[in-house]
Amino acid sequence: MEVCFFLVGHGTPAREPLFQPTPRDVEGLRRLVIHVPADSNDCDPLSKTDNSARPRCVLQWYFDDLELLEQALQPKGAIHDVANESSSMGLSFTQQAMAVRRFATPNPGDLGTHTERCTYLVSYEGEAQDLNAWLSHYLAHHPPLMTQLPGIRELEIYTRLDYRSGLDIGRATAMQRNKVVFDDSASLAAALASPIRASMKQDFNTFPPYSGATLHFPMRSIYGNLKPK
Repeated sequence: MEVCFFLVGHGTPAREPLFQPTPRDVEGLRRLVIHVPADSNDCDPLSKTDNSARPRCVLQWYFDDLELLEQALQPKGAIHDVANESSSMGLSFTQQAMAVRRFATPNPGDLGTHTERCTYLVSYEGEAQDLNAWLSHYLAHHPPLMTQLPGIRELEIYTRLDYRSGLDIGRATAMQRNKVVFDDSASLAAALASPIRASMKQDFNTFPPYSGATLHFPMRSIYGNLKPK
């Protein structure tokens, strides 16, 4: 199964974070995405999240498998250098590796080598009373609704993994993360105001017992797709 590494930055930098491209010869690395806050702060009429918890940036690296990701996370590995540079920006970073579940959308559109989209990042920061029951219900019922959101381009759901890392930063412990992607912030806002979003809220109310925060953030997403050699 494909795995994704998240580097999540919080704080108040003096400028918008800038990152050097990750080398293209990193073994197993297939895609990378950088997320920074989108212009829209309040585009979801059904979910109100405290913007003070909003990350200033989120970096995602996609690897073929966990072993190759762990290799890149060791001292002197490719991600180690990026993480050290990121920490010098005045932000506090956490790390997390997660399994990727990707779901087909009706019209994914054409994504070139470098482009931008608008992403709604969701993280379930607490714990389910019964994780197996939670995942079984969630994966069976929620993605079929999410893929009906008008204008949706991508849908991914992530679940946490145990992993080895040489990075000297804290670890995030989100139980689950979601990513729904649209062309721009206006498309995201329209989707979240649609009847499908209301149906998703109804399904949310039937989830197995869960306690903890569920955070929702609109982000501007910059893609750096890496083509296989």
